[in-house]
Amino acid sequence: MSRIGKQQLEIPAKTEVNLVEGLMTVKGPLGELKKAFQSEITIDIKDNLISLTPAVDTLFAKALWGTYASHISNMLQGVNKPYEKKLVVEGVGFKAEVKGDKLVMNLGFSHQVEITIPQDLKVSAEKNTITVSGIDKELVGQWTAMVRAKKKPEPYKGKGIRYSDEVVRRKQGKKNV
Repeated sequence: MSRIGKQQLEIPAKTEVNLVEGLMTVKGPLGELKKAFQSEITIDIKDNLISLTPAVDTLFAKALWGTYASHISNMLQGVNKPYEKKLVVEGVGFKAEVKGDKLVMNLGFSHQVEITIPQDLKVSAEKNTITVSGIDKELVGQWTAMVRAKKKPEPYKGKGIRYSDEVVRRKQGKKNV
């Protein structure tokens, strides 16, 4: 039994939810999100409450139950309050700036690293902090992880790109005798 899947999801004020042939559309003050859901889970929308139940009793349906509940919950929250992640660029000469629809970073390579910003995201870069925000939690997390992967923090000096709340375990390095 899924603890998350059993809970009913409350639809916030100023939010519209429609389900047509497995495609759920959530409209809110900040925008609109769409996601396709498989028929293994039955989704009922009644009286500002969304409830999910497995349509068939299979292991796959039980696995999707809580996952779909989390996806719908994230959609409901995202259209009302944007998700935000912050990255810290650390290192001598390392910097990031937004130029048009690209994030341009100097990361100690012989060239600049350019990453195209998706239209659904808002990205700003001040000093050594990159702020990524958007209504789709999945897109914000995935794009932020892709940016971080360009130069992960190293354990000796801590240089690289890390999340603002991430703690980099430091190593001692070589000892002089």
